[in-house]
Amino acid sequence: MLTSFVLLMVVGGVLRAGLNLVLLRRYAYSLLVPQLLAGALVVLAGLPDMLQPVPFPVPLGFAVGFLLPDLVLARRS
Repeated sequence: MLTSFVLLMVVGGVLRAGLNLVLLRRYAYSLLVPQLLAGALVVLAGLPDMLQPVPFPVPLGFAVGFLLPDLVLARRS
């Protein structure tokens, strides 16, 4: 059985791939997030509610799945 963390990662990855596909076909634009910002968002999503400096209502699994290409691949803009 898959855990909810893995399912949220898959949903985040599929949403990111679909968004990139639509943006690429319609506007010839690819969605890029700087690695530092992507890492900061993943850390912010992983913090407990009491320690978060700003409210961030995105689960950690979804944030990792959505930002995984930016965290793994180093691209030049």
